[in-house]
Amino acid sequence: MQDWTPREHYTAEDLVEIIRILRDRENGCPWDKVQTHASIRKNFLEETCEALEAIDADDPVMMQEELGDVLMQVVFHTVIEEERGRFDMEKVCREVCEKLVFRHPNIFASSAAENAGINSWDALKNKEKGRTTLADELDTVPATLPALMRAQKLQKRAARFGCGPEDAAGAAKALDSARAAWDAEQTAENAGELLLAAADAMRLAGVDAEEALTFAARRFTQRLEADET
Repeated sequence: MQDWTPREHYTAEDLVEIIRILRDRENGCPWDKVQTHASIRKNFLEETCEALEAIDADDPVMMQEELGDVLMQVVFHTVIEEERGRFDMEKVCREVCEKLVFRHPNIFASSAAENAGINSWDALKNKEKGRTTLADELDTVPATLPALMRAQKLQKRAARFGCGPEDAAGAAKALDSARAAWDAEQTAENAGELLLAAADAMRLAGVDAEEALTFAARRFTQRLEADET
C-alpha cells in the first residue's frame, strides 16, 4: 500500500508520479506494472476515439474526462520509456515545445531568424525532418492512419511533386475512369481504386474524406433509428 496525500489541485507532474507508483515493480498495481507498449496500444486508439466523440458532441464534461484519458495514455507510454532509460516526460515536452516554436516563424523571433524565407507549414516540416524527395514524403505518412485519411495525405504530398490530377477536372476524369472499371468488374482492387479516386476528388474540392464518411455514417444511423421509433 502506497502513501498518497490527495491534492486540491493536481498537475501533469502528479499524473506522472501516479503512473510511476502504479508501475512500481514491488508494490505497484498487478495489471499496470506488467503492461507494455504493445499490450496497451489499442487502449490509446480507443481513448482517442472517445475523445473525438466528445469533441464532436461539444460536451465539455465528457471532453474533460476523455482528454484526461488520452493524457494518461501519453504518460503511461512515456513512463515505460523512462524505465528503459530512453526518454522521460521532460524530453517529450521539450521536443514538442521546440517543434512548435520552430514551426511558427511568424510568431517567434528565434524561428524567424532560423527560417528566413520559409513560411509554409509543410516546408518547415520538411526542413525539420530533412525530407527532400517524394519517397521521403510518402514514407513518413503513418501506415496506421484510417485508410481515407492516409490516402488523402499521400495524395496531397504526391501532388507537391506533380503527381496525380492537378485540378477538379482532372480528378473528375480519374474518378469516372475508376467508376467505369468498377462497373465492368466489381473486384476488391477496383473498389480500392474507386475509393482512392473519390478521395482525391474530395481533397481537391477541400473536403476531408474521413470526416465526410464519418458524419455520413452518423446520419445513416440517425435515420435508421428515427425510422424505427
